[in-house]
Amino acid sequence: MVRVVLIAERLRHKRPVFSFEFFPPKTEKGETALLRSLERLAPLEPDFVSVTYGAGGSTRTRTLQLVSRIRADFGIEPLAHLTCVGATRDELARVLDGLADAGVRNVLALRGDPPQGEDTFLATEGGLQYANELVSFIKERGDFCVGAACYPETHPEAVSAEEDMTNLRRKVDAGTDFLVSQLFFDNLAFYRWQARARAAGITIPILAGIMPVTNVSQVERFTKMCGASIPAPLHEALHRAGGDPHEVFWTGVSYSARQCEQLLNPPAPDPYARRPRGVAGLHFYTLNKSPATRAIFEMLKLARSAVV
Repeated sequence: MVRVVLIAERLRHKRPVFSFEFFPPKTEKGETALLRSLERLAPLEPDFVSVTYGAGGSTRTRTLQLVSRIRADFGIEPLAHLTCVGATRDELARVLDGLADAGVRNVLALRGDPPQGEDTFLATEGGLQYANELVSFIKERGDFCVGAACYPETHPEAVSAEEDMTNLRRKVDAGTDFLVSQLFFDNLAFYRWQARARAAGITIPILAGIMPVTNVSQVERFTKMCGASIPAPLHEALHRAGGDPHEVFWTGVSYSARQCEQLLNPPAPDPYARRPRGVAGLHFYTLNKSPATRAIFEMLKLARSAVV
């Protein structure tokens, strides 16, 4: 049996950590592609792999199956996403019990997005309204390590950055053990936000969310949804690629590799970095593909060997 590793415990003993995010495929072909990506990324020895949870719990069963398989077949610690969307407390309790039975003790607690076609989130009758409520519910249900999301460029539904930070503090006070940031491309914006979070008393580890750009229209859609921005130099470089998939891929990978290197080793002087310098870890949004993430790891290794 694979020993359960709580992510909070790993963060106490190792910096930085590296992790990858996948989503449960809807078809057998997609599942085959996902397993192939996992096989190719496993040699990079990620500290954990997260698995998303479809809107309205649409992939609930597949999420449980996938996190169980990741532990059994790859020996990698899984982080299961859980949302408030479309679920009562009893249903959430059953999911948590299923995770515990499968030996999964790491959960990312999210409110979740409104169902497709709806503009605002409404709690299910007998369910939960906010992520901080879900964090508390998970902690009360068992011995789970709980992560939560944070937004360096402010949650798109927040009235202000101050309100967003207040909401984040509620999640932390409810028992969150670590934070995973939404994707971002502007490191300076992240440093400034992180300094504000620390000033607000948020001291738990924060992992930086990285998404290598491999498709321009796709990343423009994602950033619009989550409130992230694309810096002008990156945006211009992507459009200079002229739609050539090969050029777009290497433009995105090269940018992300430099971004990661600077997050791990902020250039001095950096008024926004706090000691210890750098981030607690990097969390890669893979979109169930391995080439971009593998290429970034190779570039990071080359950069570090050049310094040595």
